[in-house]
Amino acid sequence: MSVNTAKDAGTAEAGRPNGTGARVSLQNLNRHFGATRALDGLTLEIEPGELVALLGPSGCGKTTALRILAGFEIADSGSVTVDGRDVSGVPAAKRDMGMVFQSYSLFPNMSALDNVAFGLRMRKKGTAERRARAGELLEMVGLADQVQQYPHQLSGGQQQRVALARALAIEPSVLLLDEPLSALDAKVRLQLREQIRALQQRLHTTTLFVTHDQEEALSMADRVGVMRSGKLEQLATPAELYARPATAFVAEFVGTMNRIPGEADGDGRIRVLGSTLPITGDRPDGPLDALIRPEELRIAAAPGGNGIVTIATFLGSITRVHALLSGDVTVQVDVPSTESAALSPGTSVRVTVAEAEVLVTGRQ
Repeated sequence: MSVNTAKDAGTAEAGRPNGTGARVSLQNLNRHFGATRALDGLTLEIEPGELVALLGPSGCGKTTALRILAGFEIADSGSVTVDGRDVSGVPAAKRDMGMVFQSYSLFPNMSALDNVAFGLRMRKKGTAERRARAGELLEMVGLADQVQQYPHQLSGGQQQRVALARALAIEPSVLLLDEPLSALDAKVRLQLREQIRALQQRLHTTTLFVTHDQEEALSMADRVGVMRSGKLEQLATPAELYARPATAFVAEFVGTMNRIPGEADGDGRIRVLGSTLPITGDRPDGPLDALIRPEELRIAAAPGGNGIVTIATFLGSITRVHALLSGDVTVQVDVPSTESAALSPGTSVRVTVAEAEVLVTGRQ
């Protein structure tokens, strides 16, 4: 489903240069639903033309944040500004935003062209202008040959493209995407996420994208915000988020992470798998686990080593090897598939770790 909100002379669009997105600022947002705190002082800045993805477990507050920006929810406290104008009290229909939901909910009695043109029709645009704009958007999303087809004649992926085109038809200052790909199969999701990203970059539309899918967030966004319990744990580029997570929660939530028991010394270092590594970030009290990515481990066949291969999963260019270490600790190690032939299940191996700073967390 897509929702287009109307523009008027007083919206944040006024004075915004053509071809640039709006600047969005969420400041200290708090929202409760009964005893549940959905947002706990959330602050988020989105630069003009930027695509920011909010990622996190169910109930972390990411959808609540999007709905408050859209005007569908009202924050208990805090402010929402678009291009410097406080829109906290502005109704959703006056916020100049386009929204695409998980469900398409196109008008079943309208063609794809008329669905996309609907928002322009509500804004009193002439027939020729709105049909030309709708046709242009449908061509952008690869549906130039389906303009006269009705929703029931389109696949799920095609219907979501129509919904996206409808949201963009009025040239909104902000585009809001609420898990728009989750109802689609894997191949269509991949195609559509690439198309959404290319289109967003072409139009320079400031976009907030809410998803539970890490791959979507990391592949599409300029920056990704990881949320937990109504707060933003970290906001960073996908590469930084993966390589330099700010907290143990982010490290374990994004990508695959090994927890390996280690022994800390008094100099801010931890001994793990025979290496002594510097600790980055906070160091909890008590026994510690080091958090280490599969690609940061090294593994080689070695009689009398420190582990036994239990599973080797071919993933194309890499093979993910599971090894059982002493102490009933299982680790995952990524190795080039061309080097994995000697690492079949049952093989004795030695697992070591590359020299690098590591995050640590309390032992479970």
